[in-house]
Amino acid sequence: MSELLKGVKVLEIANWVAAPSACSILADLGAEVTKIEHPETGDPVRSIDVTPDGIITSNSDDENTSFEQLNRGKKSVGINLGSTYGQQIVRKLVESVDIVVTNLVPERQEKYHLTYEDCLTANPQIIYVALTGYGTKGEERDRLGFDYAAFWARSGIMGSVGNEGESPAQQRPGMGDQVTSLALTTSISLALLDKERTGKGKKIECSLLHSGLWVLGLDFAAAMRHKKSVKKHSPKHTNNPLSNFYRTKDLKWIQLVMFDSDRFWPGFCNALGIENLGAPFGYETAVGRAKNSTELIKKLTEIFLSKSLAEWGTKLDAEGSIWAPVQTLDESIVDPQIEANDYTSTIENSYQTEIEIIKVPFKISGEDINPISGAPILGQHTEEKLLEAGYSWEQIGQFKEEGAII
Repeated sequence: MSELLKGVKVLEIANWVAAPSACSILADLGAEVTKIEHPETGDPVRSIDVTPDGIITSNSDDENTSFEQLNRGKKSVGINLGSTYGQQIVRKLVESVDIVVTNLVPERQEKYHLTYEDCLTANPQIIYVALTGYGTKGEERDRLGFDYAAFWARSGIMGSVGNEGESPAQQRPGMGDQVTSLALTTSISLALLDKERTGKGKKIECSLLHSGLWVLGLDFAAAMRHKKSVKKHSPKHTNNPLSNFYRTKDLKWIQLVMFDSDRFWPGFCNALGIENLGAPFGYETAVGRAKNSTELIKKLTEIFLSKSLAEWGTKLDAEGSIWAPVQTLDESIVDPQIEANDYTSTIENSYQTEIEIIKVPFKISGEDINPISGAPILGQHTEEKLLEAGYSWEQIGQFKEEGAII
């Protein structure tokens, strides 16, 4: 267990993926994370789960792999933000934490009296983190936006990936959210460092749209400079046949990634046994290969179909070529490289069942960064956290009668 953030208290007023994922990273690093959930429905992720067959409906009381991945190591408090008592309780909890993380859009922050200014009044040293789909300004500041919409479609990623002439490519669940969680944790870490130096908190803003632009950064910068969109990839006509994918004899796919193709071309030819495809065919330079790419790609397609992925891998490695197998997830989960680097962890959830999850995507020397526990049951720590905040059993009973808490 890591103690890098030992003593740091986080109040998560958020649901779905991006903000909860960021808070799970903070929990893995030793922070105490209290998650506010609706007392009846909880975080909507409790009611769905990602499976190999897609996103399915899940009973909120069932074991849920997605919820475990996103909410391990936290405490759950069931509070109805639509209740006046509920809003008062949350602001009371704000008084004793270091960080508030929310994905409420500005309109709802105001509705529930949980704006930065509200939290700052309750705690003058608060670090306040607001995640939105489209930013906190402009006409669409209150538009709801999953990463499929704000990160993937709106940013330009969806319109840029995939092959030329095909319909737009759909993202996988949570891709943009997980990327955004790293932006959130980075900014939180910097705010904590500054607070240590100055004693003052910060307001942090992140959006899924902005994360999408960042991920597409090189293409987006090119588009801003040239005022036009980037070309989609065409596997049959790409300018650099050494930056392409090909099918092998065993019907696997191999990805070549040799952008500086002149440097890799001689070794690549040796690996494929195509020494005769030199000057006579105009392939000896990157310019010549781009000019004759369609013909060369046809030849390479035929050649790669002559041997298995494993055979080609051995030959390409011997020549220092850069490549990777295009793995499916059933192959990735047993990848010896992933196992060797200890990128996953087994935890026991609230149902006393062992479950595998992905660890945070970094290692720090001397730190055992692992989940401290599984995800909590809805409202599991409501009474505990309210007692800590100074409420009496009598008050807690009244809050329950009013429907403010679970």
